[in-house]
Formats: sequence, C-alpha cells, structure tokens
Amino acid sequence: MGRWKCCLWSRVALMLLLALAVSCNPSTAATASPSVPHVKLSYSFGRTFLGLDKCNACIGTSICKKFFKEEIRFDTWLSSHLKLPPSSLLSYSGNYTDDAKSWRLVDITRLTSKYQHDRADKRICTSLLKTKTCSLERALRRTQRFQKWLRAKRLTPDLVQGLSSPMLRCPSQRLLDRIVRRYAEVPDAGSIYMDHLTDRDKLRLLYTLAVNSHPILLQIFPSVEGWPFPRYLGSCGRLVVSASTRPLRDFFGAAPEVTADLALQLLAVLRSMGTNDLNYFFYFTHVDAGTFGVFSNGHLFIRDASTLGIIDKEEGSQLIDGQQDYKDIFSCLTVDCQSAFVSCDSIREKHSLVMVCQELLPKLLTGKFLPPVQEKVDAFLQRCAHGLGNERGANEAIAELAGILKPLRSCDSRFAYRYPDCRYSDKY
Repeated sequence: MGRWKCCLWSRVALMLLLALAVSCNPSTAATASPSVPHVKLSYSFGRTFLGLDKCNACIGTSICKKFFKEEIRFDTWLSSHLKLPPSSLLSYSGNYTDDAKSWRLVDITRLTSKYQHDRADKRICTSLLKTKTCSLERALRRTQRFQKWLRAKRLTPDLVQGLSSPMLRCPSQRLLDRIVRRYAEVPDAGSIYMDHLTDRDKLRLLYTLAVNSHPILLQIFPSVEGWPFPRYLGSCGRLVVSASTRPLRDFFGAAPEVTADLALQLLAVLRSMGTNDLNYFFYFTHVDAGTFGVFSNGHLFIRDASTLGIIDKEEGSQLIDGQQDYKDIFSCLTVDCQSAFVSCDSIREKHSLVMVCQELLPKLLTGKFLPPVQEKVDAFLQRCAHGLGNERGANEAIAELAGILKPLRSCDSRFAYRYPDCRYSDKY
C-alpha cells in the first residue's frame, strides 16, 4: 500500500513539473487555450441609426429582429470592430442570412437622405405644433388627412390626393386596393378593406406613400410574379432591405456584348411597362444611372422605383384635376410644396423610351461596335432622343433597336440568367 502511494505522489509531482515547464515556455504558452471563454464581439444598435425613434412616422418593423440578431450585417461588420457605417449615407451594402451559415448580398437603403428626413421632421413640428421638436406621431395623428384615414374602411383616391409620389398622381381604385391587399408590413389578410390595419399601420403606410413609394411598389408588384423589381425583404424604422443589385453605371465601360445584352433587357423592361397582363401603364418621371440595376446573374431590374408613375388603362384615373392641387404637410415631406404635377393626360407611351434614349442608352452603346452597326445605333439614338417623330410608336421603335442589337449578344456563362437556355432557344 505504501509503495502504491509513493508511485501516485511521484506521478502527481511529475505532472506539476510538466505544467510549470509549459507555463515558463513562451512558445508553448502561446498555443495553449485561453483560461477565459471567448466573448463574441457584437454591436448594440441605436434606435436613432435605424430610425426606430421616429416610429410610427417610419416605414415598418418587419425585419428589425434580423438586425438585432445580427442576421443582417453591414459590410463593415466583417471587420473585428463591428462599426456601423455613417448614418448620413443613403444606401449601404449588407449581408443577409436565414441559417447563419449561408449569406447573400442585400441593399439597405433610406427612402431619402438623413438630412432630408431631419428637415421633414422639423417641418412637421414647426408647421403643426409650432415647436422645434415634438412627437412626430402625435403631430401627424392630429392632421385632417390622417383622421380621415382612421375613419376609412377602404383606401380611396381622396385619401391620397396631393401626395408627391408619382405612383399616386393618377390613382385608380383598383391600384389602391392592390396596395392595401399586398401591404407587406402587416399580416396578410388578402382584403381590400383596411380592417386588418391598426392605427399604427395606417400611419406607417401613409408616411411611406408620402415620403417615397419605392418599397410599396416592390411589395405590390413582386419579382416572384415576373415584375422587374428586386425582392422586398422588409423594413426597420426608416431603413428598407431588398435584394442586392449593382447600378447600371457600373457597366457603362463593359464589353460590347455585355452592353448590348443590357440594352436589350432595358428595352424589354420598357415594353413590359407599357404592355402587361394587369393593364397598368408604368412611366418614369426621371431616370439616371442608378435607376436600373443588375443582379449577379446578369439580369437587369428597376433598382429605384421612386420615380415610377402608374396609369390604370383598365379603370383610368379617379382623381380629378382639382384634387391634384390639394396640399398639406404630407404633400411636402420630401419635395417643395409648389412643385407642379404632370398631367395624367400628357403622358404618352414613348415617354419613358425617349427619356432612356437621352440619358442611358448613349452611355451604354456609343463607340461600342464596328462602323456599320454603330452607325445604325447612333442614328436610332439621335431620332429617339428627339422624340421619334409623331409617326413612330414606342413598340415599333423598341423593335427596331432590338433587331439591331440581338445579333450582337453572346451565349456564355457570363449571362447566367439565360445560360445555358440560350443554346437551345430562339428566344435569345
């Protein structure tokens, strides 16, 4: 027994000596596991950055949990410091996950710049309550327009009269019913009546329509049904999250076959805006290099829908001219209250095509091709930029340019949205 105890104490002493040697050897100590558990670096969101401090004068809260659970991360979060980007930016590139393993790119945007938001908030307080700061929700709830919204069972043209959004300048009852039925910031009730919208929901919907209708368009004309918009993922405060696209400006210097492909897609989008199964006519009030975007598979979409107007070819506009001149605080949140509306009757089918010919197609197609083809392209763009003349319709003009560009497209893996289908189909 004594001998066994002696051996045991010898082993214990040996282990202690080995432990002492390891602790004294710097190279060994460096590889040893730390004695304290690893603490995951994280960032606690401020309500101000997201705009949650301004709710319910905000867009929504449907995706807030994703932010707080770090299932939506800004690109800067990939660094060890996890610093948020400046709140003054209009848009951010981010990463989104459903399983914490696979991530996909998303765009995180504000409906308008933080400066414009702050200016609008100040305007609400000074014009409605005569103070520099106030509860935005309390101030907006007192307005005559919102009181009408609270009593309304259905969203009707008189409730959106005078709002600056191009989408609502020529509203039909069918379009307004679609907004209520597909409003994604509330549980889907599938009803044209607003019974399933709380007072808070109504204020958020009205605020969004007054500031920028972009997220509403993404909701009511979803990409899964074939509409040329990125997927709407949700909102938190005054931030909107949608599928990521690269702006068209990034492709102005691309290879000729790439720009030809993008120009053809652009023409196809314009055609679908004028002719679609639902009989809505979409038109742009403004286009620039950020209006359109391109997904990673080469597919072109409308990246910024804020300048899109809609005319219902089935029902027509149900807002008389006198109602368009109506102005209140909701009419002035992001634009000058003196801004004149474009008459619904003045919009022609070639309106958007001419605008694109003036602003975008020359930057995509000028100096890209060999002389015979380039001369045809340049001649068309010149005629188009000057209005095409009274004898030409939009569809005929689109078909003419498409006929010139189609032979210039290539069929390879760079165009993943149509490859390898293009090898077996005459469509491409």
